[in-house]
Amino acid sequence: MKYVGLQSQIWKNNTNSIVLLALFPLVLYALTWVFLYFMGSGEEYDPVSIANHSFISLFPWVTAGVLTWFLIAWASHSSMIMNATGSRPLQRTENKRVYNLVENLCISAGMKMPKVNVIEDDSLNAFASGINNKSYTVSLSRGIINKLDDRELEGVIAHELTHIRNRDVRLLIISIIFVGIFAFLAEMFFRSMVYGGGGRKGKNGGAMLLGLALAIVGYLLSMIFRFAISRKREYLADAGAAEMTKNPLALASALRKVSQDARIEAVKRQDVAQMFIENPSEKKKSVSLVSLFATHPPIEKRIRILEQF
Repeated sequence: MKYVGLQSQIWKNNTNSIVLLALFPLVLYALTWVFLYFMGSGEEYDPVSIANHSFISLFPWVTAGVLTWFLIAWASHSSMIMNATGSRPLQRTENKRVYNLVENLCISAGMKMPKVNVIEDDSLNAFASGINNKSYTVSLSRGIINKLDDRELEGVIAHELTHIRNRDVRLLIISIIFVGIFAFLAEMFFRSMVYGGGGRKGKNGGAMLLGLALAIVGYLLSMIFRFAISRKREYLADAGAAEMTKNPLALASALRKVSQDARIEAVKRQDVAQMFIENPSEKKKSVSLVSLFATHPPIEKRIRILEQF
């Protein structure tokens, strides 16, 4: 696969990501309408008219609920990520080498320097997080700091800085939040069916079952959208790192080493794992259907593209 140029890749990936991101609320509203349609299908009047009228009435409430969930998740994501990964601030006096690499890359790219965190794990991995200049952070495992040479580590840091520069971290947080909404709805309907007593029978039982089925559909679709966004942004971050360092082969070499030992023991949550340069909990499979649910493109493919950059 031959690389077609950074600006073309940026335009293509950003366009595709915007389309995918727009699909999240569209799926939520569409499934809400489908739920209302089936709930009114046994009525005397036209179920389409009933669904349209009910949807118009519910639209502001659904939107308000989603916005409330979104704002709470948005505000608390940084502490959640730190707790999930066990990362802590890396002081400049503790490792001047890392700080010099980050600082030099930020100066060359015209970026404000982010915070630098370390994960006390001997495996090789890294990720970027944050929603603004005050919270942007590059987190590196102890293993990736110690086992990569300066050029390889510079490539990894440039990859994460590109995620920050391109606002990828914001995009992934938004997609994770929408997945969480569908997961919450599915759990709510399931618990209502299991613990709802009489609600398991009759019309109420049917409503709970329909709601559960639609929430699961929404969850699966949102997962596919989220993973597609994540895969596209990884290619773009690799390209940005190659442009920033002028050394794509160094990043390719770093990715080879990362692929040998990327598992961070502290990371148990899949939504956090997808933020790393290589998903530390994902098992690579060649089956095309399974690949829809992969958060990262095959690392071998990323290396081949970098080698042809």
